[in-house]
Amino acid sequence: MKEMSSNMPGGQQPQKHYGITSAISLAPPREIDHQYTKKLCDAMKPFGVFEDEEELNHRLAVLGKLNNFVKEWIAEISELKNLPPSAISCVGGKIFTFGSYRLGVHTKGADIDALCVAPRHVERSDFFQSFFEKLKQHEEIKDLRAVEDAFVPVIKFKFDGIEIDLLFARLALQSIPDNLDLRGDSILRNLDIRCIRSLNGCRVTDEILYLVPNKENFRLTLRAIKLWAKRRGIYSNMLGFLGGVSWAMLVARTCQLYPNAVAATLVHKFFLVFSKWEWPNPVLLKQPEDSNLNLPVWDPRVNPSDRYHLMPIITPAYPQQNSTYNVSTSTRTIMSEEFKYGLSITDEILQGKAEWSKLFEPPNFFQKYKHYIVLTASASTEENHLEWIGLVESKIRVLVGNLERNEYITLAHVNPQSFPGSKENRNENDFVSMWFIGIIFKKVENAESVNIDLTYDIQSFTDTVYRQANNINMLKDGMRIEATHVRKKQLHQYLPPEVVQRKKRSIAELNRSSNGGSSKRISLDSSHLDSSRDTDSGTPFSSPTNKPLKPTSDTDDRGKLVQSKSLTLLFYSAEPPVKARPPSPPASSSSVNPNATSSPKEEPNGLEDSVNGAPAKRPHSPTQEDVAKRHKDAEVRTNNGLIHVTFDPQTPVSGLKAKPIPTIDTSRTQRLPSMELPDASSPLPTSNSCRVVKNSIKLALNRHR
Repeated sequence: MKEMSSNMPGGQQPQKHYGITSAISLAPPREIDHQYTKKLCDAMKPFGVFEDEEELNHRLAVLGKLNNFVKEWIAEISELKNLPPSAISCVGGKIFTFGSYRLGVHTKGADIDALCVAPRHVERSDFFQSFFEKLKQHEEIKDLRAVEDAFVPVIKFKFDGIEIDLLFARLALQSIPDNLDLRGDSILRNLDIRCIRSLNGCRVTDEILYLVPNKENFRLTLRAIKLWAKRRGIYSNMLGFLGGVSWAMLVARTCQLYPNAVAATLVHKFFLVFSKWEWPNPVLLKQPEDSNLNLPVWDPRVNPSDRYHLMPIITPAYPQQNSTYNVSTSTRTIMSEEFKYGLSITDEILQGKAEWSKLFEPPNFFQKYKHYIVLTASASTEENHLEWIGLVESKIRVLVGNLERNEYITLAHVNPQSFPGSKENRNENDFVSMWFIGIIFKKVENAESVNIDLTYDIQSFTDTVYRQANNINMLKDGMRIEATHVRKKQLHQYLPPEVVQRKKRSIAELNRSSNGGSSKRISLDSSHLDSSRDTDSGTPFSSPTNKPLKPTSDTDDRGKLVQSKSLTLLFYSAEPPVKARPPSPPASSSSVNPNATSSPKEEPNGLEDSVNGAPAKRPHSPTQEDVAKRHKDAEVRTNNGLIHVTFDPQTPVSGLKAKPIPTIDTSRTQRLPSMELPDASSPLPTSNSCRVVKNSIKLALNRHR
């Protein structure tokens, strides 16, 4: 926080200055602003964003018990390591919180992100062994599991009904006092990288709170923005939108620019500021500082890869990182569109023409686009399914990136919510999740017909998933991915009518107490409040049939009439020596380059994308020259608008049934500061235990006169 002096009229005191620029407005709130803020609170209450006093006290009690538990354990470890009694009595240890709980914006039933800080004589191995065993013996602790080899190692458990993710950091200190402040950069000296990563969450959260002018106004505004983002389907760092810390930093920057405003005003100014923000200019809460600790920081002047980040939001604590490196051209387009739409709604609200509930109305993703890709992940057991969909979801942004680079695709929009599959078209005991990706195809001038090949796009994605699964020994029998292209008119074969045709009612309608006016535009879909991936329990949805459908034609978002004349499936196989038969992935495999970014392109609803220096788009059919060289196992042509490819790994190859193979990942599996995607240079296996199957998906779009 900086304090700047200026010559104020009338002999007023100098104004405080927050952030890297002066405030846009220092105007104090009016009475009507307080009234609008109260209405905003009332509109959010039905969504469970506010915790009651009883639950809050329960959390405090649990954290107090955990803190005492940590101190006991550290004292026991100190005694085992022969520290003198005088040192043991003051060795300390402490639990810090971070994330939404530390920011004060957690919702009912939310988990707690916590950090165990220990002195230098306590090793990380002690935390994952003796502390883990100590937790095991505690009767109030359930669902205990350790993830020691994660990018940020963590122990997960439920403590008296509250979910806790507990990290560990060992500081270069003899003891950990209760008044320890983690904000100082010197605390990072002589720490290993895992401890630095573990400390980062607490340090960023504390710095954000330190840099806002009014914490209560910040918290209420952030609650509103997080609720809005979840309802509009743009809350998911994993899928290329923004996560909690990124939304917090955007709200914090708004608070810095309007330091005296109350929440209702700040919500409106949030949309005003970021609907006009000139990305990729970074959002900074303070001037980056160099602490001379030689840690990698976000700096496009030094790091070429940082120059390709499309929507940089920089964490304020050293080492500064971009929290939005997953954002793609499509997700930035979608979020920019939502900022503008949010501005129009809040304009109406503050003019008395609409209620706050209108801001939180979920849009209808399934009416927005004419073409969709349905991504289906299935497994034979519930445990395998939960593990499998976690990996698949974490890589969906790879598929989105691949589709973006297809020269005939303008936008690829993934819906963060997943849906359960149907039992009608799969094995009775399979567990299935589906994700939907809306596609806008580029209008091609003076072209009677355009052939669009999605083969490479799908292969790259599935190969990335199977490389990762194979590398971490996750792949098991029954784990499969299916990629299906459907048109909007065929969505009813996958989803119930109330989801496809949803207008004002959402799946979470029981949380709603009121409905606002109709939206001017139907855009994204997010029915569930607190997660980007929905659970897969409940009544299964109906599944597509295999009956041929009549060709359908629709007007795409550009107003150009297109017709799907034919869709072609080609299967190619390469057969290395067969030693054994491992579990099989479906359709297609390849890898994706993490450094490839989408080129500037036309965007929907008049939005312009300005990615300077981005490489040109990949040709739509990169493997066409190779097709003639491959053995063609089968070719199927269909005149409907539906492709649905399913592989049975247990059935010998006959006709269209073939066994794909999992590939071996020699790429890096750990998350990097700037780029997370697997390395495209990782070689495909030259020999394995079953055949490789390539799936070619081609669309022929003909212009209708």
